[in-house]
Parts: sequence; structure tokens; C-alpha cells
Amino acid sequence: MKDSYDQLLQMWREEKEKRKKAEEEIEKLKAELARAKEDHQYDNLVHQKELEEIKKWNPRLDGSGR
Repeated sequence: MKDSYDQLLQMWREEKEKRKKAEEEIEKLKAELARAKEDHQYDNLVHQKELEEIKKWNPRLDGSGR
């Protein structure tokens, strides 16, 4: 009886450690995803600004068909 309790306790500790490591990895990936989203948003803003500059110099590219 005591032996099976100790075995279950050891299994519980191992699973707890695995869960802790998985949660740490999830948080790391969430932070990485947030940085990637910020980078993507910044890139989009830069490209939009570049397009606006190009359209100032070449009005035919503004999509109005003029």
C-alpha cells in the first residue's frame, strides 16, 4: 500500500514538472508571437508610408485610374 502511494506521488511530481515546463514553453512562445506581430505591424506601417510617398511622385499609382 505504501509502495503504491509513493509510486503515485512520484508520478504526480513528474507530471507536475512536465506541466511546469510546458507552461514555461507556452509563455515563451506567446512572447515570441507578440514580438512577431509587432514586427509585422511595424513593417506594414513602413510599407504603407513608402506607398504614400511613391503615390505623391506618381499620381497614376493612386488607384483612381487617372
